[in-house]
Amino acid sequence: MLHTSGTGFKQFIKGFKWQGSSPTVKAKNIRINGSTVPVFEGEFWTAAQRQANAIHEVSYRACFKPQLPGFFINFFTVPGQLVLDPFNGRGTTAIQAALMGRNIAANDVNPLSLMLTRPRIEAPVLAIIEERLNAIDFARKKKAGIDLSMFYHPKTEAELLALKQYLAERKNTKTEDAADRWIRMVATNRLTGHSKGFFSVYTLPPNQAVSASRQVKINKARALKPEYRDVKGLILRKSKGLLKNMDTETYTVLKKIKPKYMNGDAGKLALNKNTVQLTVTSPPFLDVVQYAADNWLRCWFNDIDVNEVAAKITMSKTVDEWGAKMGMVFKELYRVTAPGGAVAFEVGEVRGGKVKLDETVIPLGIEAGFECLGVIINTQSFTKTANIWGINNNRHGTNTNRIVVFRKD
Repeated sequence: MLHTSGTGFKQFIKGFKWQGSSPTVKAKNIRINGSTVPVFEGEFWTAAQRQANAIHEVSYRACFKPQLPGFFINFFTVPGQLVLDPFNGRGTTAIQAALMGRNIAANDVNPLSLMLTRPRIEAPVLAIIEERLNAIDFARKKKAGIDLSMFYHPKTEAELLALKQYLAERKNTKTEDAADRWIRMVATNRLTGHSKGFFSVYTLPPNQAVSASRQVKINKARALKPEYRDVKGLILRKSKGLLKNMDTETYTVLKKIKPKYMNGDAGKLALNKNTVQLTVTSPPFLDVVQYAADNWLRCWFNDIDVNEVAAKITMSKTVDEWGAKMGMVFKELYRVTAPGGAVAFEVGEVRGGKVKLDETVIPLGIEAGFECLGVIINTQSFTKTANIWGINNNRHGTNTNRIVVFRKD
């Protein structure tokens, strides 16, 4: 029989306050493995509360809104405590926790994840970024070694190659600093996209790169020819957007953060036991992402062996296989979680809602030693189509997050 605490979760919901208001919640119970698990559904933040710091706005596949980790960080932690995300993604949990004055531990097997996260924790002021951009020689002559003509105007490609060479030299000589890492992050995020804010001709959204042959077909079908894009100008423009909410107080908060970045297996974290106050995460779901196909261009720009990384990212083909991997992760989370600490594990309705991974996750957490406080379902009105990683969160005009909440006694 599962050990759950309906009373504890009701206290959690009742005690939660955000901007002076409490959410309206619908309560029900579900039966899992013969035990009753409380489920609470509602909109846990209002439209005003969905306004987040612009520094979060880095495109990445299958990322949740910063208000999700903010909800749990606000309730379960105080400034200075450690917040973990073992599946860091674009760094939403880490960035939000840092903005709220918590220390962070960010882990992901994908090196691009930490490349997108660390620069925002150590964000330079805009003047320093502009000064560094002005100092880079974008007129260097360098060949790509691969045909990128279907994506970039020749002058844009030349500027990208000059930037790539500059960043590689800074990293190889160990002179890379926060300004370089910031420029690398923004450039990586601007490589391809579907507007003039990106370096490329029109293509898929920036979290997915198509193959060269596919881009040739897109260009032919849409009668497109790559136009010149000012690499330095676009990096500066995106930087201004990301930093628009960064005031002196926010910079002061971030400078006090003690970050730990890990590039490895979520089941083997380089953390001491009983040190994490809260984990907020969303794991990779079933086998719907092709890492090498989606990230070949970003990896090329950053001199990463895409096939080596893809081999480490093992997507599960079945729920049982996925559950076996998550079981190892939960055991590790129990080891590193401090007594009284919590885990908020976000899952989705996979394969058209036929697979509810919370029903798999709850027994795994219990077996690892956690107490299950219950499931929270956050439902919001939603108009933009979202169907990523096999999760359809746009049925009947709603966007739904399902989070299983655990606590370590």
